[in-house]
Amino acid sequence: MDHAELTTEQVLKRDIPWETYMMTRLIKGTDLQLLRRYDNKAESYRVQLLDDDGVAYIRVFVNILRDIFKEEIVEYVLALIDEMLTANPKRARLFHDKCLANEDTYDPFIRVLWKGNWFIQEKSCKILALVVSGKPKNHESILANGGASNSNGKLTAIDNMLKGLVEWLCLQLKKPSHPSRAVPSAVSCLAVLLKEPVVRSSFVQADGIKLLIPLISPASSQQSIQLLYETCLCIWLLSFYEPAIEYLATSRTLPRLVEVVRSSTKEKVVLVVVLNFRNLLSKVTFGAQMVDLGLPQTVQNLKTQAWSDEDLLEALDQLEEGLKDNIKKLSSFEKFKQEVLLGHLDWSPMHKDLIFWRENINSFEENDSR
Repeated sequence: MDHAELTTEQVLKRDIPWETYMMTRLIKGTDLQLLRRYDNKAESYRVQLLDDDGVAYIRVFVNILRDIFKEEIVEYVLALIDEMLTANPKRARLFHDKCLANEDTYDPFIRVLWKGNWFIQEKSCKILALVVSGKPKNHESILANGGASNSNGKLTAIDNMLKGLVEWLCLQLKKPSHPSRAVPSAVSCLAVLLKEPVVRSSFVQADGIKLLIPLISPASSQQSIQLLYETCLCIWLLSFYEPAIEYLATSRTLPRLVEVVRSSTKEKVVLVVVLNFRNLLSKVTFGAQMVDLGLPQTVQNLKTQAWSDEDLLEALDQLEEGLKDNIKKLSSFEKFKQEVLLGHLDWSPMHKDLIFWRENINSFEENDSR
């Protein structure tokens, strides 16, 4: 079977001769004992083992990935970890246990990420994203400014891992390893990883934003809607990072987002796009751009629809108020008067807005209408 089409269930049906690897000293006796207790056992029993001795099993899995390079073994162990984390994502915290503080639990995943087949790449990417999301909030290696954590400026293990992972993700967006699954997998991982300031910094430095922008496009199928949602989620996460905002302001991001929100009926897509607008409204020239693109009318149209998400309804109200404030600033009568007197009148949407004329109609009668 093509490795790209393998499933976790198929891989986990394999019978792995662990004893053989102990005889060749690739697996320690204590690791073998743990594997015998865990492998091919009922899910309820495995849950108990992980609850009682989860860190020991993480160490076993990482040791195997570090010491054994046979493809079927790598696939099998990654499938075990994927199954474990999918069942309970909170188990990702086990990778950050203080008992593993002196071990590089990330390097084996990065190594197989670059050298493995698609099944191995996809699982490694997903696992690393989950492990990063399970990092304790006070983890020292990631600083708010996205820099290194020690005084010498050297990257820590997790910073190194994230840099390599971002590089791989950008490569997938440029030259996908799998024709249909590489881009969705990369974007899905980014939607998790971009919560980290250091990842935002690395992604912007790698010129990754321009790789996301073409993916902001109206979608119809379930798969394409999910990709669109996660892409817009990535943009939203980047909108909290100043260097990213500067790039977004000079790209086609805003017109694309407006096009998406006008055509989308999926509530979660509309919500994340509206959150983007709300976040960007007060930044650089976004307010003026939104008015020029007719977003105030679009927001009014959206508010007439029967949305059930209270967060979306609240975000629409806030966006509407923010846009009204921008229209007032951008379409003041004094600005209009100055443009007329100078012969530089720009009939922008704000000057065509009914609110502008309603509020300023009496001003035209000043000085005997001269």
